[in-house]
Order: sequence, then C-alpha cells, then structure tokens
Amino acid sequence: MTITTLDSLSAKPLLDWYDRHHRDLPWRVSPGMAARGIQPDPYRVWLSEVMLQQTTVQAVKPYFAKFLERWPEVTDLAAAENDEVMAAWAGLGYYARARNLKKCAEAVAKEHGGVFPDTEAGLKSLPGIGDYTAAAVAAIAFNRQAAVMDGNVERVISRLYAIEAPLPGAKPVMKDKVARLTPKARPGDFAQAMMDLGATICTPKRPACSLCPFRGSCQALRLSDPELFPVKAAKKEKPVRQGAAFVAVTGDGEILLRRRAESGLLGGMTEVPTTAWTARLDGETSAAAAPFDAAWQACGTVIHVFTHFELRLSIWRTAIAARPKPNDALNDEWWEPVTNLEAQALPTVMKKAIAAAIPLAFKTSKA
Repeated sequence: MTITTLDSLSAKPLLDWYDRHHRDLPWRVSPGMAARGIQPDPYRVWLSEVMLQQTTVQAVKPYFAKFLERWPEVTDLAAAENDEVMAAWAGLGYYARARNLKKCAEAVAKEHGGVFPDTEAGLKSLPGIGDYTAAAVAAIAFNRQAAVMDGNVERVISRLYAIEAPLPGAKPVMKDKVARLTPKARPGDFAQAMMDLGATICTPKRPACSLCPFRGSCQALRLSDPELFPVKAAKKEKPVRQGAAFVAVTGDGEILLRRRAESGLLGGMTEVPTTAWTARLDGETSAAAAPFDAAWQACGTVIHVFTHFELRLSIWRTAIAARPKPNDALNDEWWEPVTNLEAQALPTVMKKAIAAAIPLAFKTSKA
C-alpha cells in the first residue's frame, strides 16, 4: 500500500470514493445529476442544512418533503403564516431554528428578491445563518471553496490528523485542516463527501477503516485506535428541573391549549398550561398551580431531555362539563378538538404530556 503523507494529502481519493458511494438524498444533486447539467437549488440546500442540525437524516426526510410540498419556493415560505410553519416543524426540536427559518426566508424574499446570496459573507448576513450553514450553502449550492465542518467532518478530520486536543476547543484547529484540504474544484462535493464518509465509514463506533479512501494516511489508524477520536472534554451532568402540565378536556372532546412567548425555550410553540419552569429554575408541581379550580387527577410524570437540562413534568388531568373562559389577554389560550392535535405546533415534550393524560390522543387525531 502506498503511504501518503499529510503534507501531500489530496482530496481526490475522497472525491473518487464519493462518485461511487455517495448517499442519494432528496436535497442533493449527485455527481451523475451534475454531469447532466442539473444545478443545486440554494433553497433546498439551505432548508436541508437547517433541518439537519442536531437531527438525523432519516428524521429530516419526511419534514423536508412536507415543507417542499407546502412551500416549494423560498418566497412561498416567506409568505406563510408563522403558526403554519411552527406546526409543520413540530417534532424536529430546537424550535429556534424554525423561527429563524421563517425570518431568513422573509429576508431573502424582501431584501434579495427571492435569491440567496452566493457568498459566505452574504449568507451570514441573513437571520439565523451562522458559520456552518453559511459555509455549507456556499460550498454545496454555489461551489464556493468554503470549509464545511459538522459533527461527521469533525470526527473524520480528528482521526485523519490524530488531533489530541479535546472538543470544543479543538474546533479552530480542525477547521483550519478542513480549509487546507478543501479543493478549489468541486468544494461542494468534497463537503458532502466528508459528511458521507463520517456517516457511513468513519462512524463513532467500529469504523470501517478498510473501506476508507484515507486509510493510507489516517494518523489515528496508524498510531492509535480511531475510536479514541475525537477527544471530548468531560461532560457536565445535566441539571434536573421540575414542573407540572395541566391537561383539561371537555365533555365534547376539546383540550385547553396556549401559545408560549415568542422568545426563549420552545418560543412560539403550542403547549398545554404548565408552571413556570425554565432551564435554570423549577416550577410548581402540584395541582395548586392549575390554571383553574377543578378535580385534577395525577397522571404520573413524563421526562424530557433538552440539550442543557432534563425536565420532569408532573401531569394533571381534569374532565369538565363546561369550559372556563380562556384568558386570551394573558396567555393566548384556546380550546382545540383533541382530534385536531396533529395540526398544532406541539413540541415533543407537550405531546408526551398530553399522551400521559389522554393515551389515545394522537392515535385518533387528524393529520
């Protein structure tokens, strides 16, 4: 086997591998499609990259298809109602992404005539687009020589160069390596190839090193165990927060919902009434904190893990004949048929809370 030194490392073996083994993804222009003159759609590239952050490809595919069906162009998304976008996003998590998605679409439509800027700097000027998304869209949609680094690329590059500094501190060193390796020709394919390599070959556990196009120059494989990379700083234990959620159902099958404040955790999403828990503070957990007086019954506890904390919600349920008047002025509350829950912008934690009180709620709900 010919050993390639890191000083002379070329992207060509990776691009040759990508030409043969790339994943077929609904937002991707494959090498074969590119050879037929098909160009990437910046809207699709941007939409997929935003959706894919902190989420798996399999989870994103149905959401991507649903968004394109409802809003085939960025101008369509810009014109959509906020509530519709949040409801379509519900379940993907990290809901600030959905709010920023809408703001970005509006900016592209109003300030750029519906055309995405074609440089990293121009893309970063848009709401909600940071370093990673700007680089990814610039490279993949516009073939700019941008250094794209997601979790898969971090893993590949840390093993290739045996970078012993722990994450997240090692990110600048890693990005510099990616920038040096990114070719002038086909930088978009290179970025996607690195992602595919990390997702299918250079996996966190049991990487298929014998199939890797970089196996002859991988320092982790030569010096150590690839699974030891990337090195990560010791994780801090997540704090546990407490709160309560209240599921009120009328005799004709309506449930009390409200909309959360636009800013903050789960901003703009729909919820059942809850106590004032946050990532830093506990909320009340007893029925004494219920939104109105009723015969509230305990329905157990649901646990939901956010990025920075674990939430334990005590679930309370009541069945009432006559519904109290919603406090629209304070909480933007309303009564919604249980059969229509799937159409609401309910985050996963709220779906868990409702299901704990009404086990068949989402089996009978209309899509």
